[in-house]
Amino acid sequence: MSGRHSGGTGGGLRISALPKTLKMIFKLAPRQLNDEIALAKAEIKRKGIQLGVAGAFLAVALIFVALLVIGLVVAAIMGLATIMPAWLAALLVCAFFLIIAAIGALIGVNKFKAAMPLVPEDTLRGLKHDLGVAKEGSAFDAAVLDPNSEQYKAAKAAKEAAAAKAKAEKEAKAAAKPDLGPAPTEAELRRRLDQRRTHLTGVRDELGRELDVKTQAQGLVAATQARLQESKEQLEDKIAGFRAARASARSSAGAPTTAADGQSLAGQIKQRWKPLAVLAASGAALAVLLRKLLKG
Repeated sequence: MSGRHSGGTGGGLRISALPKTLKMIFKLAPRQLNDEIALAKAEIKRKGIQLGVAGAFLAVALIFVALLVIGLVVAAIMGLATIMPAWLAALLVCAFFLIIAAIGALIGVNKFKAAMPLVPEDTLRGLKHDLGVAKEGSAFDAAVLDPNSEQYKAAKAAKEAAAAKAKAEKEAKAAAKPDLGPAPTEAELRRRLDQRRTHLTGVRDELGRELDVKTQAQGLVAATQARLQESKEQLEDKIAGFRAARASARSSAGAPTTAADGQSLAGQIKQRWKPLAVLAASGAALAVLLRKLLKG
């Protein structure tokens, strides 16, 4: 009887393990995501260092290109020095470069002023106006879009106050965070991710087994059968004990068991078998339903 009871308990444990499996998944998934983000930051940092090294080599190359240009300028000056004094040749080359630089600077400054500001002001103003109308309707005051109006200055001051408050709350929240020590290295993050990934794989497979309808049905049928058998054995034990107690009482009283006592005993047995019969019928119906479900 103990072996059958343990089998039913095993089915119950397999069914009750589903919430624990889901809880473990919900606990491991955020940690895995945080480590993935930390690994991405570490990888970006490493690639940034590599780009910095590449930029340094490019800067060295540009320096040598500048030296090449200087050499060419010197060559031009020395070439002109063959037909005029050296100082005059250098002065002429410098004046030529100065004129080109001045022309380019003037053109660039004019183009830059014409393009400023670099944001589509009219489009942004129109969007802000549309958003204001959508929020407030006819109560919207378009003067808040004019930088020279008092409404604009008041709205800007309110926005700055809200930003300062949010910044203070963010700093307070950051100060309240516990010190977790130095940040893990990239190798440590990779090791933790691999371990947790393996753990999540096992948990996911266990979840698939937990959600398998056939497995759950078989466990439920086994648990029902074990409980029916256990109830039957317990009832048989109670009937045997009752009979032994009645026989002992009769023998100690010196009176033989009468037919009325036998009928009374039979009536009590029938009354005790009624719940068992109902339980057996329910278990049989459940077993038939689950078998049809498994076959389907």
